Amino acid sequence: MPQNPAFAFAVVAAGAFLLTGLFSGLWKFIQMWKSPQGVAHPYVDIAHRASLMYGFACLVLAALAHFSMYSASSNFVAVVLVITFFALAVLGYLLQAALNGPDNQLRQPHRMGRHPMPRAGLMVFMVALILCEIGGTLYLFAGAMRNPLLQFWS
Repeated sequence: MPQNPAFAFAVVAAGAFLLTGLFSGLWKFIQMWKSPQGVAHPYVDIAHRASLMYGFACLVLAALAHFSMYSASSNFVAVVLVITFFALAVLGYLLQAALNGPDNQLRQPHRMGRHPMPRAGLMVFMVALILCEIGGTLYLFAGAMRNPLLQFWS
């Protein structure tokens, strides 16, 4: 086990998101090439961009976990929670694209592809996503700000 499992997990996740971004970029190009209008499904485009951004966000999480003064196990939980919801979001985008779903999954009626999604279920997921992504990142940021190496203002 690495000395800092949160750091290691975040770095590996960054690579996985980068690869997802690159492969979804290939998918986007193929769809654009085949389309008379030169466009890909909106969620192929969203998955492509989100994956690339989440890859870099994972590197920020790795740095925050590295400098955090909180316990290694609590940092690991925070990193895993944030990255899990990053991954679930991208997976949802990829599924919408693969199922040729709507161009906006939040427009009513909510659907995954042609399958209806319960509004309450979507709301529960979005609230959990918000709490875990923001809460986990705030936790890691607070832990890093406690590190004397980062307290340049004192």
